[in-house]
Amino acid sequence: AATAAEAQTTQRGAPQPITIRAARVLDGRGAAITNGVIEVTGSKITAVDQRSGPVTHDLGDVTLMPGMIDVHVHLNWYLGPNGKFGEPNVPAGFEMDAIIENARRTLMAGFTTVQSLGWAGDKPLREAIAAGVVPGPRLLSSLGQIQPRNQTPEQLRDRVRELKTAGADAVKIFASGSLRDGGKMSATKDQLDALCAEGAAQGLRTVVHAHDSQSIVTAVNAGCSQIEHGVFADAAAIKAMKDGNVFFDPNIGLILQNYLEQKEHYLGSGNFDEAGFAFMEKALPTLAGIFRSARAAGVRMPLGTDAVAGGHGQNAREAIARVKD
Repeated sequence: AATAAEAQTTQRGAPQPITIRAARVLDGRGAAITNGVIEVTGSKITAVDQRSGPVTHDLGDVTLMPGMIDVHVHLNWYLGPNGKFGEPNVPAGFEMDAIIENARRTLMAGFTTVQSLGWAGDKPLREAIAAGVVPGPRLLSSLGQIQPRNQTPEQLRDRVRELKTAGADAVKIFASGSLRDGGKMSATKDQLDALCAEGAAQGLRTVVHAHDSQSIVTAVNAGCSQIEHGVFADAAAIKAMKDGNVFFDPNIGLILQNYLEQKEHYLGSGNFDEAGFAFMEKALPTLAGIFRSARAAGVRMPLGTDAVAGGHGQNAREAIARVKD
């Protein structure tokens, strides 16, 4: 009777439980279970425990853990057929194949959710991954980025509303220049006030590229949700982030290291010049100290890498660097 009932359930298409055993299971709540078993029904984990008897998959002497999250990636950054970033006139289909490979590498490295900041093309990619057509991590996206420049506060509010309508999960805002340009504040208080207020009104997180103390403090005071980079963050900036209870993603383990390791592939493209690489080399030794100061102050720091071409699939280097420091 039980066999017949099970057959009926299968025919109706109801998902059957899958059980996975591993020598060690990290349950995501601080516990490590020896000889643990995870039970999955459909797309949901329905149990994490110890049990005897047969399982669907016995992984043996491995550690099984929840999928990791990277809050800052750029899956659309890739190296061209000749190994250079930003190559013009790449063959038809090369770009999308490279982006899909970036998504696959990220997933296979153990990252099951990522937030992509800056590319409108994330929308069809997000849908393809969600539909199971493309292997990749669950994708959240800003579907673009906002460089305030000479735009009025109302124009910037309109832009936030446009992104909301397009289906953005967050708003990516530039409050400072690139590290390669010195990272000075590049937006006004009124512009940041408008952007972050409108983001909150639309139910969107506001993620702010900010390097120097002035841009960080102004963005925090504007009510923005998260600060990215902060390479020149000082005590005042760290205090502001703590007092404002915002997230700070300092990117200490991959982004600058990857640029320097991949220098020959980037040099000569856009603003990637010798002066810019000199800035990165000078900034690299300071990152650990900023991270330690923010940690000591109790600032909330999610894991983000700013992964770009050459770094996709190496996202865990950020976690390793943070544990080390």
